[in-house]
Amino acid sequence: MIAPSIAKEEEIKDITLYQAAVLEHPRHFTLRDEQLREPQDDEVCVKLQGCGLCASSIPLWQGRQWFTYPAEAGAPGHEAWGIVHAVGKNIHPDLIGKRVALLSHHGFAHYDYVTENQLLIIPNELANIPFPGEPLACAVNIFRRSNIQKDQTVAIIGMGFLGLLLLQLAKHKGAKVMALSRRSFALELAKEMSADEQIILDDHYQIIEQVRGLTDGQFCDHVIECTGKEWPLNLAGELCKERGQITIAGYHQDGMRQVNIQQWNWKGLDVINAHERDPQQYMKGMQEALDLVSNATLKPHKLYTHHFPLAQINDAFALQEDAPEGYVKAYIEFN
Repeated sequence: MIAPSIAKEEEIKDITLYQAAVLEHPRHFTLRDEQLREPQDDEVCVKLQGCGLCASSIPLWQGRQWFTYPAEAGAPGHEAWGIVHAVGKNIHPDLIGKRVALLSHHGFAHYDYVTENQLLIIPNELANIPFPGEPLACAVNIFRRSNIQKDQTVAIIGMGFLGLLLLQLAKHKGAKVMALSRRSFALELAKEMSADEQIILDDHYQIIEQVRGLTDGQFCDHVIECTGKEWPLNLAGELCKERGQITIAGYHQDGMRQVNIQQWNWKGLDVINAHERDPQQYMKGMQEALDLVSNATLKPHKLYTHHFPLAQINDAFALQEDAPEGYVKAYIEFN
């Protein structure tokens, strides 16, 4: 009688535990068992299907001096989607089984817990594709802040996931778009997505002269900086026309910046820091992004170039840090 009893206890234990990635120290995640608990009254428990990797997480991965370790279980995963597994007593049970995108920061785990206002239901027509709602929302919110109009000339510096999404949105608006990237693969993608010009991001002065020639000396109405690096931010000022606008979309998180304020001031530039911190604005952007993907205005599918199981999360981050030719966006895929 003892053996069946032990087997039953082990079976229950297996069901009630799940794995989460924990960044124990720089460049090293380990997998840890977490207790699968009942959601609290206003909580939703989501069984995750995937979670994207974001360039904003690289400093934490690298080990900048202002971070402490170990990080929380599942952090810094903030691009997750999955299936609602269980709900608290204040949540309608019809939500169980729905596929959702979520706004959370613990998405590198098999399960996550959020409140209902941090969820967006994904329609059935998008059932078989990844849907990292947070970065899609980020692109939509940045584009809204940029206020780009039809027939304006726009330079987008950086053709990663965010830059390529913004390219699609600007072209849909009717703008003329110049795509700038250090990688030829990314410029080829930009060309496929109807970028009017593709410019290799290498020589500062040659780029300025190239854009001068393409605009008959007028330069650009808008420049969107997506890299989060100092040199491209200064290049943005050079490429912007008088009374033009710089939209800072890149995440500048690794220290102070030196910019040519004299130039910005003399040109009368508007400078927009386009990051949102209000969760309601993020959810608004996520809903808009969902609509744009559903009607094929926004086509992110080709940009999901790599995926890894949770056990290979260290390999995923190492690849993201290097961002070689052929890489745009990676995500962790859960079984």
